[in-house]
Amino acid sequence: MKLPDLAELDAAASLVYQQMQPTPQYVWPQISQLLDATVWLKHENHTPTGAFKVRGGITFIDWLMRNQPQYRAIVTATRGNHGQSQARAAACAGLRSTIVVPYGNSHEKNTAMRAFGADLVEHGEDFDAARAEAVRIAQDQGAFLVPPFHRQVMLGVASYGLELFQAAPTLDTVYVPIGCGSGICGMIAAREALGLGTEIVGVVSTEAPAAKLSFEAGRLIETQTARTFADGLAVRVPVAEAFDIYAQGAARMVAVSDSEIAAAIRLLYQGTHNVVEGAGAASLAAAIQEKTRNIGKTVGVILTGANIDAQAFAKVLDGGIPRH
Repeated sequence: MKLPDLAELDAAASLVYQQMQPTPQYVWPQISQLLDATVWLKHENHTPTGAFKVRGGITFIDWLMRNQPQYRAIVTATRGNHGQSQARAAACAGLRSTIVVPYGNSHEKNTAMRAFGADLVEHGEDFDAARAEAVRIAQDQGAFLVPPFHRQVMLGVASYGLELFQAAPTLDTVYVPIGCGSGICGMIAAREALGLGTEIVGVVSTEAPAAKLSFEAGRLIETQTARTFADGLAVRVPVAEAFDIYAQGAARMVAVSDSEIAAAIRLLYQGTHNVVEGAGAASLAAAIQEKTRNIGKTVGVILTGANIDAQAFAKVLDGGIPRH
């Protein structure tokens, strides 16, 4: 897949800003002091859906309406943030949306998707099983199947990368969580378009390491399970189109445990009073794990979302690790 140039990214960002404002990025002193580095936190937990995915929904549905106007409904699979993004954008465009989630998915994310107008279907034990069911439903309904990764989604997501790099162009390293890959690919696209030399590091769960295993092997590798409370990372089957980009554009991959993620959630609340979900805190957990690499450097950490269930958040603040 050809990476977009700066003009294409700027056009996508302008489209995004018709529906939302840029999110802030701040240097929080307690976080910087802990890492002995200048740490910029990119607050994608401050979007209209509480996650970075909202950007890709805006650009994808705009593309769909212009290029496939015969479709009046979409279907997609999600653990929550992608589904909220697509449901919200579809509703704004007057389209129906059906969102497939696995059984046991976040209750609060499910409630949010319904609030954005989605018909919610529960199927399978994990995201990849839900993804297969979404394919079947789209075929049965004659609806457009929204994939977990698409160039138009990446274009919208890349706007957060542009914002961060324009605010902090001297970043040495940026840590980005990986689920299906739109976040890290959008960041790589922004870096390349701006001609910067920043290292981009992908972050996975130790319990869902498919992207890391694939990156290190140079080929796609699936895992049998993806059991982490950081549901945005819980992907067993890497997306080939995203892999092709991060295999070339990422510096390395870091795997963090559920206990490291929970500790990062607590730290973010204590140090910034921001609520961050598991996948969103994974980037800080990775930066802490690699502290010795980052001493004296300028580091970016992407807080990809805030959408953690209240019960799970309370358990983390109490020192525990939520069930998955």
